Formats: sequence, C-alpha cells, structure tokens
Amino acid sequence: MIQMKITDRKKIALLSSRNPKSEAVSKELWSKLKEANFILTPKNPDVVISIGGDGMLLSAFHKYESILDHVRFVGIHTGHLGFYTDYRDFEVDKLIENLKLDKGAKVSYPILNIKVKMMDGRQVTARALNEVTIKRLSRTMVADIHINHVPFERFRGDGISVSTPTGSTAYNKSLGGAVLHPTIEALQIAEVASLNNRVYRTLGSSIVVPKKDKIVIEPKHDDRYSISVDNRTFVYDNIDRIEYQLDSSKINFLASPSHTSFWNRVKDAFIGEVE
Repeated sequence: MIQMKITDRKKIALLSSRNPKSEAVSKELWSKLKEANFILTPKNPDVVISIGGDGMLLSAFHKYESILDHVRFVGIHTGHLGFYTDYRDFEVDKLIENLKLDKGAKVSYPILNIKVKMMDGRQVTARALNEVTIKRLSRTMVADIHINHVPFERFRGDGISVSTPTGSTAYNKSLGGAVLHPTIEALQIAEVASLNNRVYRTLGSSIVVPKKDKIVIEPKHDDRYSISVDNRTFVYDNIDRIEYQLDSSKINFLASPSHTSFWNRVKDAFIGEVE
C-alpha cells in the first residue's frame, strides 16, 4: 500500500444523488477514503467525486464552479448510462487506488459563459457545462441572432439552444446538432422548432461558432422567458440581450487509467457494441 505524507493528503468532497444505491456507494466510499488517509471536506476540495449520474455531476459542477481552476471532478455512475462518469458503482476500490497514485493529471473541457442583460440595466452571469436554452413562455419566440457582430438571422420558433462541445451530445443532439469533440473549442447554436416557410426563414441547421466569436440573442418582445442553464431553469422578464462566449476557465476531470476517451463515451452512449 502507498503511504501518503501529510502534505500529500488530498481534500475530497463527495456529492451523491438520493437514491439508495448512490447513498450506499457514498457510505462505502467515505469509509474507505478515511481509511486511506484522505481528507473528506466540502470546503475547497482538490477533487470532487460525484455519485449518481450525469445530472449529479452537473450539480457538482455548479456547486464548485467558483473554484474551477483549482478543483478536478470524477464521477461514479450508479445507473445504466453516464456520459461524464468514469467509474461504475462496483469500482470504488479501483478509484481509491487511482487516487493514491494521482499526481495531478487532468483532462480539461470548455465551458460556456453567458450574460443576461435586462432592459433596466441589471445583468446576470452564469456558466454552463452542457448548454443554455432560451424559450418564450407564452407563445412563439422571435429573436435576432448576431454572430461576431454580424446580424445573422431573425429567428421564429420555440427557442434556441447554445451548447459546448461536451454538451453537443445532450439536448443539442436531440435537436439535430452535430457531435463535437471537446478539443474543438467552439460553441454550437441549435434551433428549437423553428418556423420556416415563404414568409419566415432561418438557416434551419445547427451552426458551429469558433472560440473567438461572440453570440448575441436579442428577444424582440417584452415578455417572460425561461433560460435553462444545464439542469437549472430561471425565468426573467424583459430581457434585452443574452451574450454567449466560451469561458476563460475550463472544467478539469481527474485523468487516470480509467478515464474514458470521448469517442468511447459517444459509442457506448449511442451505438453500443459493434458486431
């Protein structure tokens, strides 16, 4: 067994979903991490372990998004499919051994930064790991889309989703968007049920926007809008504009022999075994 010096002891936070299997794994992991001389604390951890599914990891990301440059994440999945998770519920011992051998290696993915600017001058900022989607609550949304200061189109439809490369496999994919490898530092715009006929016209396909470009969406009606940031939804009145850019920080995942490559994740999630 590798013995850690006091100065080498990592601070680890555990976040678990509330289903019985996740809670049982969390209890087992807590006991074994204590026995292995790790420091278990929710304050300023070096590593955050998410136990559950991808939704739980999204919650962990938002809980610790203020210290992204310091913390690394790793997920244990307790269900059938986990796009962000490297370990299964029966691989607790393997994770602990990899943590003992860990030298700080990480795999980094881009995240999204948005600024919601209100007509009264207020501003709300947020970060997303997967995507940010805007919809008008009462009826068809009409919004002007600007890309890199170019007035691109006037959108009419249910809404617009802007995703990160890792988020390209989530809601974006269900909207017909492309799957992007996370090393491609870009954003993707996907339309939600756009109106396209002789009167109203949009591009009608997803748009991949490079890292340097800013996306601006300007709703054309003073109304209530829902803005979904990953697995959280907020409602705002009288939005003037929303600005989207890749954030200066990234999310860092624990790199270990068990870290699954992006294409293996895509294959396992959507294709399965190839005969």
